[in-house]
This record gives sequence, structure tokens and C-alpha cells, in this order.
Amino acid sequence: MTEKSPRPSPSLLSELPGSLGTELFTGTKPIKLRADEVLFLAGDPGDGCYRVEEGLLKVTMMSSAGSERILNFFGPGGIVGELSMIDGLARSATVIAVRDASLSFLSRAAFETFAQKHPELYKSLIALLAARLRETDTVVAAGSFLPLKGRVASTLLELADHFGQDVGSGRIVIRQKIGQADIAAMAGIARENVSRILNEWKRRKLVSRLSGYYCLENKAQLEREAEL
Repeated sequence: MTEKSPRPSPSLLSELPGSLGTELFTGTKPIKLRADEVLFLAGDPGDGCYRVEEGLLKVTMMSSAGSERILNFFGPGGIVGELSMIDGLARSATVIAVRDASLSFLSRAAFETFAQKHPELYKSLIALLAARLRETDTVVAAGSFLPLKGRVASTLLELADHFGQDVGSGRIVIRQKIGQADIAAMAGIARENVSRILNEWKRRKLVSRLSGYYCLENKAQLEREAEL
């Protein structure tokens, strides 16, 4: 089974209207990363942002106890580090290559020069930031009110949205090898709970495991599990 490229994950600059996004990344610096190589760490200076051309990145945060929380995955077209372009503050999360990646780097200075020539950029960013805040409210509510099964279901559905392929009869294969530890890190729960829930769902034929890839056998039921 061959991994497909995921659809771009949402990021502010990748959602710019018209040709703004294309023009913004014209003439940027190419960057190469090997699998497991760190692009930047939380707390590093926010000197620019990166657009993924090839490969896959994950955005993570670590607790003081060393527990990882995966916030998102970014494939081709996704942009990481854009918040530091706007506020100039340090990185709020760590970004690591999941597999070999090619990136385009846009410096903060180049971004500011472009914005001076295209002041409409700021109006678009304000609208996108407002939409992102609304999405964050939904995520916080899910983390606060959803039971454990709902969090796991929501995570699987998100992965299917990014990496899923319909293979017929309503079955969706997540064509990215995601382990239980990754699902636990995304859902914000213990790996043991993820294992218990997935084993139950396998018995109920809601999910299956095919050559290391998770398959959603009953998406509609998982969507009901994920409802607040």
C-alpha cells in the first residue's frame, strides 16, 4: 500500500484569497529536512514561516513531565510558523519532520515588505484569525466535554480528513501510518485508553487495521461518537 500525499492542513497564509498566497512565496529560500529532524523548537525566535512543498511535518507541544501533544500534521501546501510572522513572538510549538520534507522559507522581513505593498493582506489575515479563534473554541469544547471515546473518534475523523482514501463500501483508509501513541498524543488521553477503545471498536467493526494503516469501517457511527 502506497502512502498518498495528504491534503494541505489549514493554516492562515495558505488560506489567503486570490493570488496573494502565491505571490507571497515567490523567490523564497528552499529548505530540506530529513525524517525526525526538528525544524524549530517552542521558544525559538520567530524569524519566518515555512510552506511544505513535499513530505510531512507534525506540530507538537511537550508538557513539563515530557508528555507529547500533537496539535496537527501538515503536508504539501501547509504552512507552519505563520503566527510569529504576525506578532514577532517566539515559536509557540515544536515542528518536526515525520518523513523527508522540502520546504520554502519566507522571512519576516520579506513578509513585512510584501504587506507594505499589499495592505489588503492584513484585512484578509484578520478575517482568517477570527475564523481560527472560532475553530479553537470548538476544539477546546471538545476537549472539555467529549468523553474519551468521543476524543478518539474525533481524532480518527480528523486523520481521515487529512489522509483518508475511500476504498469503497463507505470504508476509508487513513493512508499514513499512525500509531496508538500518535492518536493518544492528538486526543490528549493515555495510550492505554486509546488501545482499549480501538480494540472495542475493532470487535464492533467500526475500525480495522490493514498493513499498519487504520481503516474507518463505519464513519457515520464514529461521527455520532464525536458529537458533543
